[in-house]
Amino acid sequence: MSPDELVYLGILAASIPVGFLFRYLSPPVKQGAALLVGLSIAIATCHIHTLHSLVTVIGIWIIIKSSWRHAPALSLTWTFLYLLFFRLATWFGLPQPTPFANAIQLLLTLKMVSLANEVYTFHTEKKSEVSTFAKSPVIGGLSEEPSLYDILSYSYCYAGIMTGPFFRFQTYADWLRQPSPQALPGWVPCLQHLKLVPVYAALFLGVDSVFPLAYVRTEEFLDRNVFFRLFYMVAVFFVFRMRFYAAWCGAEAGCISAGLGCYPEKALSKPGGGPSVNYSPDPSNEEKYDFKTIQNIDCYNTDFCVKVRHGMRYWNMTVQWWLHHYIYPNAPFKSYALRAGWTMFISAYWHGLHVGYYLSFLTIPLCIAAESAMEASVRAKLGPSGQNIFDWVHWFLKMRAYDYMCMGFVLLKASDTINYWTSIYFIMHIIAVCCIIVGKVLGGKREGSRGERGQKKDVEKIENLKPGEKTD
Repeated sequence: MSPDELVYLGILAASIPVGFLFRYLSPPVKQGAALLVGLSIAIATCHIHTLHSLVTVIGIWIIIKSSWRHAPALSLTWTFLYLLFFRLATWFGLPQPTPFANAIQLLLTLKMVSLANEVYTFHTEKKSEVSTFAKSPVIGGLSEEPSLYDILSYSYCYAGIMTGPFFRFQTYADWLRQPSPQALPGWVPCLQHLKLVPVYAALFLGVDSVFPLAYVRTEEFLDRNVFFRLFYMVAVFFVFRMRFYAAWCGAEAGCISAGLGCYPEKALSKPGGGPSVNYSPDPSNEEKYDFKTIQNIDCYNTDFCVKVRHGMRYWNMTVQWWLHHYIYPNAPFKSYALRAGWTMFISAYWHGLHVGYYLSFLTIPLCIAAESAMEASVRAKLGPSGQNIFDWVHWFLKMRAYDYMCMGFVLLKASDTINYWTSIYFIMHIIAVCCIIVGKVLGGKREGSRGERGQKKDVEKIENLKPGEKTD
């Protein structure tokens, strides 16, 4: 493991016992302590580059105070333009930001855009209540506009400051106001999230030592036979998954220990968004709680769901919620395919400027179009046993598609990505295009339009499929 990865590991490990201590603090002390710990982590790891995140926060505060009506659009513009400046800092004679500063900046961008939207909703619903004398239908909305101190506290809250998960300001405010945090579940769900982390970590270290990514960039690798080169992307994506499974499960455990994102099950909480229905405590019954609000990964369904589009649903779940609510609905296109492509482009930009991100993310809409064409033209015409076989083949190709796209994500450079994809003859691109052509030839064009509408509804559903639920 690199020194940076060891620092990440140390922060994750320390956040778990620290979280249990936060359950004993009063709301004001909890807010100040979370800010102090988070800001200390930022300064210790980012040094002078901490100013980047501070400038971003101050900019959002100015936007909210000066023009809350335009805050959603202005916040997105401000944070994404600052991301560009942040990544091109050396062009302006500034030192290169550290990887830790980049991690904080990424999460902060999501938080600030979400905060601006929450403030906008608060003001619009407040005006609506005054004019109609009706209670706001908004679920989990703000009760007041946050102060600069509140925004700073939310921005630098130690929980997930580098690794995520993303959570809304309202989730943070609910955490501060928990009436009996010590009575909320803690040890059991925390250990439940941690039980497989050693397995993921061991698999990551073991397979990575046998199949190092650097080997892909060598001339020797290109001399190996095509089957070896194809298998290598499977190993690389396996290492990639194990690394993030371990990190995100650990990050979730850190939030759970503090009680962050803990809501009654009847609130029907969504990853990133929090409660999706209004709820009130029932003193006559013992409440059951969950931590779905801060769930960032569903390891089982990431591996075993059937479709490409469902695979995205279970990976980096809180960020997917953010993209679904703040990017996809505001895309400058009407068709599903173009809106999905736009969302993937914005996701790639958020991750970085490396061309490999764009090559990978913009392959996803092509894969989705291919699976939709085959579902409409082939699967819909099969019997139950045929559909079962189709789903197994579909799952296998879905995993290979993600193996293929992962190579662009980890190789980063356009030349490295293209060289690797060329070495395996752009096989997944070719398979996707062939599936689309076959779908058209078999009459899937007409049915595909209905499939696309169904697919759009599927993507636009806020709720996730339950673990183990069969996908059609």
